[in-house]
Amino acid sequence: MALALDDAAQNLLFREAHTAQTFADTPVSDEQIHAVYDLIKLAPTAFNLSPLRLTLVRTPEARERLVQHMSEGNKQKTRTAPLTAILSTDLDFHERLPELFPAVPGLKDSLFAELETREQHGRFNAALQAGYFLLGVRAAGLAAGPMTGLDADAVDKEFFGDGKQRTLLVVNIGLPGEDAFRPRAPRLAAAEAVTTV
Repeated sequence: MALALDDAAQNLLFREAHTAQTFADTPVSDEQIHAVYDLIKLAPTAFNLSPLRLTLVRTPEARERLVQHMSEGNKQKTRTAPLTAILSTDLDFHERLPELFPAVPGLKDSLFAELETREQHGRFNAALQAGYFLLGVRAAGLAAGPMTGLDADAVDKEFFGDGKQRTLLVVNIGLPGEDAFRPRAPRLAAAEAVTTV
């Protein structure tokens, strides 16, 4: 069965998309990231929660504040990428529910009044949005280098001192540099990953 996307789009988003290890010096603008967000914000989350927040790390000072909390193998590529984004979960996402999900008045206070519930639902739905974000970056013709090798609690304290956001991952973004991609690792075949019951 053929997919609705043509081969060029499939290649751009999936087949030729790899995690980038190095990046060219070409800048990535706020406008490019806003265009990516305006595309991916339309993808579904439960109750339209939309808990993902992006913090764009641009200044040398902010970058060094972030680099100190990255694992050793992620420090240099984070230091030299044209743009780095901290993807986090906004634990106060429920405050926007009257606007984002007006079909169920009172949802903010009935289901999401407790912080523990917001943490669970927020993290899951922000992770969905993080996946959409990576596809959006690829759709913009850029490469992404997502990383979880970091001290997330320390990044939270460094950038979100009020405790209302929790770091999910950090993504380096830009055009691929020299030797940007490692060879593609094996993947499970559909017959191994898909079960029909």
